[in-house]
Amino acid sequence: MIATIASIICFIVGGILSYVFFKYGLKAKYDNILKEAETEAEVIKKNKLLEVKEKFLNKKADLEKEVSQRNQKIQQAENKLKQREMVLNQRQDELQRKKNEAEAVRENLEVQLGIIEKKKDELDKLQHQEIEKLETLSGLSAEEAKERLVETLKEEAKTMAQSYINDIVDDAKLTAGREAKRIVIQSIQRVATETAIENSVTVFHIESDEIKGRIIGREGRNIRALEAATGVEIVVDDTPEAIVLSAFDPVRREIARLALHQLVTDGRIHPARIEEVVAKVRKQVEEEIIETGKRTTIDLGIHGLHPELIRIIGKMKYRSSYGQNLLQHARETANLCAVMASELGLNPKKAKRAGLLHDIGKVPDEEPELPHALLGMKLAEKYKEKADICNAIGAHHDEVEMTSLLAPIVQVCDAISGARPGARREIVEAYIKRLNDLEQLAMSYPGVTKTYAIQAGRELRVIVGADKIDDKQTESLSTEIAKKIQDEMTYPGQVKITVIRETRSVSFAK
Repeated sequence: MIATIASIICFIVGGILSYVFFKYGLKAKYDNILKEAETEAEVIKKNKLLEVKEKFLNKKADLEKEVSQRNQKIQQAENKLKQREMVLNQRQDELQRKKNEAEAVRENLEVQLGIIEKKKDELDKLQHQEIEKLETLSGLSAEEAKERLVETLKEEAKTMAQSYINDIVDDAKLTAGREAKRIVIQSIQRVATETAIENSVTVFHIESDEIKGRIIGREGRNIRALEAATGVEIVVDDTPEAIVLSAFDPVRREIARLALHQLVTDGRIHPARIEEVVAKVRKQVEEEIIETGKRTTIDLGIHGLHPELIRIIGKMKYRSSYGQNLLQHARETANLCAVMASELGLNPKKAKRAGLLHDIGKVPDEEPELPHALLGMKLAEKYKEKADICNAIGAHHDEVEMTSLLAPIVQVCDAISGARPGARREIVEAYIKRLNDLEQLAMSYPGVTKTYAIQAGRELRVIVGADKIDDKQTESLSTEIAKKIQDEMTYPGQVKITVIRETRSVSFAK
């Protein structure tokens, strides 16, 4: 029992001693740690203060540099303004001098006019005196002398007048055709505006007006990129849930419509994405054109056409002639030719082939200065079509002489297809040709990469290469194009020429 009690007492004393030892030992260690932490915090604080001061000095130096640059720019601007002011003062002095000279000339002219009036009065008096002397000598009054002179010259005048009439009639016969064409073209241009607008726009429907803002983009960059990539004017107005695509070329409008559809569906709309989608859609439309041409030739049972002719036939889907779809017109003409050739005992397959190809000159990749019938004939010859088919294409508007029986058949069937009730409405090919001529005229200048005629031909946008033409040359280029349009083309109203020069830098992170 005593041993047990002693053990318990020893255990309690040991616990108390352990507690006291750990308490004071840990406190001393804790105090040391606190002192070290305070010292380290002070060092860190000083370092941070030094870093902040250094950053402050750097920012201050940058701001001073920026202020210096701005002051330099302001000084340069002030110098330019002073130079302009000097030039304006010089011009004002020059104008004042010219004004003084003009005033002196005007006074001199007034003096001379006074002298001329006096001389004129003197001449009138002398003339009156001479007439009185002549009347006295001849014994006839002035009126009687006039009557006798008129009677004497009447027969001679009749003969001369008849000669002049014959000359005028002959000249009118020579110039009647040319004058009639001029009058017709001017009349068409004057009345074509409403119809042309009606057939040169496509309405793109959207689900909500919020998408309009995304299509326009920040500061209009998206819509500018889309217009530059497609050559179509995009009109975003107050029309609810609709955007208008305006261009005279239906292929461009279709590319713009499909590209907008993909962009709105995808949701990612920015310049780089726009260019990517437009390039992809342009390729899809080209494939669709080829597929349409193949399907048309298969439906009509025409084989062995050159691939390029098939592509041209597919392009007819996007063209119209006086409101009649060109591909549909070509198919109708082909079927009519086959029927008529069968009735006349001729080869219906050849007739159908010539009827399908007769208007290929209306959809060339380039726009040479040739009637569409002659251009179509040259294309057919280029792609190894037979001579009688080429002649039928070229002669269907009497541009060349008909050498085969296919030619009059194609001519008649073309007229039947175009003249049937409801086939066509009055829009002018001259309108489309004028827009194409505008673009081709601007493309003839060096440095021009793309041209787009928009707003029904009232504006021509010319995109030039930044590495080929500088800013000063763009100003002179727009002036030269405007002058050439004034000299060489006939158009209603006025045409605005906008030259766009854009620098792009593209890099790839790999």
